[in-house]
Amino acid sequence: MEIKMVDNKKVLIDEQAQNQRYVYRFFKRMLDIVASVIGLIVLSPVFLIVSLAIKAEDRGPIFYSQVRLGKGQRPFKMYKFRSMVVDADKKLEKLLKQNEVEGAMFKMKEDPRITGVGRFTRKHSLDELPQLLNVLVGDMSLVGPRPPLEREVVGYSEYDKQRLIVKPGCTGFWQVTARNDVDFEGMVKLDLEYIERSGILFDINILLRTVIIVFKPNGAY
Repeated sequence: MEIKMVDNKKVLIDEQAQNQRYVYRFFKRMLDIVASVIGLIVLSPVFLIVSLAIKAEDRGPIFYSQVRLGKGQRPFKMYKFRSMVVDADKKLEKLLKQNEVEGAMFKMKEDPRITGVGRFTRKHSLDELPQLLNVLVGDMSLVGPRPPLEREVVGYSEYDKQRLIVKPGCTGFWQVTARNDVDFEGMVKLDLEYIERSGILFDINILLRTVIIVFKPNGAY
């Protein structure tokens, strides 16, 4: 197969070949459905405790939804436990100059918008649990690249857009390896490596490593 170059970088992903992985995609979807249903049932006490803690802190909404872009840049509404102050989106514009990572995403270790409860839930990745609903309805998968915001994708190069060839995930190779220790370019590289190596056993391995991170955080903020 001829290797094409985009943005002076090798194009790693064959989108047509990925779409034709019917057996893998079938079993991946079955895993998503079964695991998300079990997760929603088993983790229901955690949902209750986190919900009560969020409500007790500032009486604001428990859940937070945001439009993200999924496979093929298709927009969908992603759900999370609210980990920031109610008007966090309005305050973002003033903080963009303090972005601590290079590239098309925003990260700030001491983000003043994060609540006390939110700091704990983000550290242990508990704020992501409501995304099991996104997995159940098919907007997301358990494992895959994180879904970006539309404003972030505007700044993507053609090389970066390769991470949108597959369905986004609640967790992924980036989260269980480097996470916040790499910049945007490093995250894209890890996402593309995941897509190239993806398979049921690799997905299960990432899920198991994610469970470990919940109890032993690896630098999330």
